[in-house]
Amino acid sequence: MSNNRGRGLQSNVLGTFDTVVMAVAGSAPAYSLAATTAVLVGAVGLASPAALLYCAIPMLGIALAFSYLSRIDTNAGASYSWVGRTLHPFLGFISGWALVISATIFMVAGSLPAGSMTLSLFDEGLADNTALSTVVGAGWFLLMLFVVLGGARLTVRAQLIMSGVELAILALFAIGALLHADSARPFDWSWLGFSHFDGMSGFASGALIAAFYYWGWDVTSNLSEETKDSRRTTGLAGLIGVGIVFLLFEVFTIAVNVILTSQQIQENDANVLAVLGEEIWPGWGGKLLIVAVMLSTIATLETTLIQVTRSLFAMGRDRTMPSALGKVHPRWNTPWVAIVVVGAVALGMFVASNALGSVGDILADAIAAIGLQIAVYYGLAGLAVVVAYRKMLLKSPSNFFFGGLWPFLGALFMFWIFVESLGDLSSASITIGIGGLAVGLIPMLWYWRQGSDYYRPAKLDASHVVETDYIPDDHDAAANERSRVHEGLPTDF
Repeated sequence: MSNNRGRGLQSNVLGTFDTVVMAVAGSAPAYSLAATTAVLVGAVGLASPAALLYCAIPMLGIALAFSYLSRIDTNAGASYSWVGRTLHPFLGFISGWALVISATIFMVAGSLPAGSMTLSLFDEGLADNTALSTVVGAGWFLLMLFVVLGGARLTVRAQLIMSGVELAILALFAIGALLHADSARPFDWSWLGFSHFDGMSGFASGALIAAFYYWGWDVTSNLSEETKDSRRTTGLAGLIGVGIVFLLFEVFTIAVNVILTSQQIQENDANVLAVLGEEIWPGWGGKLLIVAVMLSTIATLETTLIQVTRSLFAMGRDRTMPSALGKVHPRWNTPWVAIVVVGAVALGMFVASNALGSVGDILADAIAAIGLQIAVYYGLAGLAVVVAYRKMLLKSPSNFFFGGLWPFLGALFMFWIFVESLGDLSSASITIGIGGLAVGLIPMLWYWRQGSDYYRPAKLDASHVVETDYIPDDHDAAANERSRVHEGLPTDF
């Protein structure tokens, strides 16, 4: 892989707190709960809290994989670089492509609820108007596009405001749910067990949807070239982010089981959280939670834009996609060509999505399709860390467990839910999910034939990366400069 990058992204912009906020915003707790709860309940019924619990354990394994890999390779492409340098460049490209496709699909799936939620603040009837929701959602999307174009500092400032308000509202309602007296059914510990799943395929379909809930915390790794002390910070922030959203997801899905009837959930498939809010605090509760969901959706559009544009930037830089995608704006230090291309493609998809039906229908198919693609690139990253650290796994129990066994089991889980859930998914979901991945074979084979250096990688081996090479950002000026140069290299150290 070539070290001649040209102008790069702006380094040392984000601190630890900023990065944790980005990880939580990436998983979009309020949006995930609002958009996905009805889909999850439709798949597994009262077992929703169990599906989220049993997906959280392997998901932490994948977060550990990202943490360990980011220590030895700082790259905006994240799994695209790691998998390519450990398993095989073809698998690395597919890993990066899976993120690009899933993020692009999500921009449509995410913008529609943003538009719908905004409209529902003014008139409940307008929220079901798919065309109008698309127009308003596209407006929010364009706003986030300009924020991301404006640079990492502007991005994180906008994120702090949106996610701060969202998490404050969610915390308020979590307390309200615990104190709520009326209930559709009493709490039952069996909701956290396996008894409510419809066999193994039912469990797999629930876990696939649960993977979508968590997806997005790994934006910290795509921001690694712009983060202070990134070899430590990005992985730690991802782990903290998964922990925070897990707690929020469990509290709210249990609250949905306790407070809402099955009929209420079915009738409000794209707006479950607003109904829950109305039950907890009649009159103004629903509106307040709609604000939380709207902010969450807009915030996660921003983090998704970062993930897809930074991945395309890394691909353009490595010439595995058009090299123009690797161009950085001279003033804002952002991959402006990648941002403009993604914006144009997503807007085209907004128009096309109007032909697909209601907001709820579009969400259900898109979430399952994205789940398949997430399972692929998370699973490959889980295998990559085992290969990268293979010579160090037996040097300590923590290396073996946290850097090997747990990520490996997480990877196996991701591949298992991918295969197992295929039998239960709609043909539209499978077509979008598998077809989207298959399209990636075209640029992959084309640029492989063109002789991109990415396909002749310097192998990633943790035992070659000496810990003493790592220099924190608050070291003296000369060392600080050397550290930044060191972090700028995508290959050997």
